[in-house]
Amino acid sequence: MTDDDRVFKALADPSRRFLLDLLFARDGRTLTELESELEMTRFGVAKHLKVLEEAGLVVTRRSGREKLHFLNAVPIRQIHDRWIDKYTEHQITALIDLKRTLEEES
Repeated sequence: MTDDDRVFKALADPSRRFLLDLLFARDGRTLTELESELEMTRFGVAKHLKVLEEAGLVVTRRSGREKLHFLNAVPIRQIHDRWIDKYTEHQITALIDLKRTLEEES
């Protein structure tokens, strides 16, 4: 499985996307903090976090007895640059050309 495949697999699940949103809002959360935001077992949340870690979307750091989870947005940006940006480039260029044309006519 490629890195892109792991990221797409991780992003395919709404619970995992919600976990990423939580970490985007406030990084450095514990499993207990993340679990309190979802209606699933601690084990279920831990399994989702493992998939996110394997995709490189979440990194962890130990702080004393706690394991803190942090968002790593780099893989999402790489997916954007590889798969989304190239498909929107033509539309953006067309909008810029339209803006220039309209401004020249004014």
